[in-house]
This record gives sequence, structure tokens and C-alpha cells, in this order.
Amino acid sequence: MKQDEGEKPPKKRFIAGAVCPRCGQMDRIVNYRQNDKNYRECVACGFKDEIRLQSSPRELATRVHRPAGEEEIAVPVKIIQP
Repeated sequence: MKQDEGEKPPKKRFIAGAVCPRCGQMDRIVNYRQNDKNYRECVACGFKDEIRLQSSPRELATRVHRPAGEEEIAVPVKIIQP
């Protein structure tokens, strides 16, 4: 893919521990963004494909984490002495 004049080359970052699906080399995969798409590329064998990122999973409602808009209802506690 030819870049337009004046367009900066994408900033490529290595992915630690990643293994190339084609050649099996470890730590040779770079990740970069170009034209609003994410790509991974092996610098050893030239393998390249588009990465489709999934949205992060929804946080489950627990006592520690409550969904936005859901407030805790305060209930008074009565202490009874024996």
C-alpha cells in the first residue's frame, strides 16, 4: 500500500510475547494503526493482517461495583443491648 505524500508512517510497536501465526517466531510482531484500522505485522517473514478489536466486556454488578445510576439505599441499624 503506497502512502500519500506528506502522510507520516504509522508508529509501530512490538507486542511482547506474541508469536507469528505464519513462521512461529516470538517477539517479531508489531502493532500499528493506519487508515482507522489496526494491523499486526511480522518483521521476520512479512505476515500482515487486520486486527479487529472487540469492545471491553461489561462489568458485573457486585457489592463493590454498582452500575451507573444505581444508588445504595441506607438502612438504619438498631442496636439492641441484652
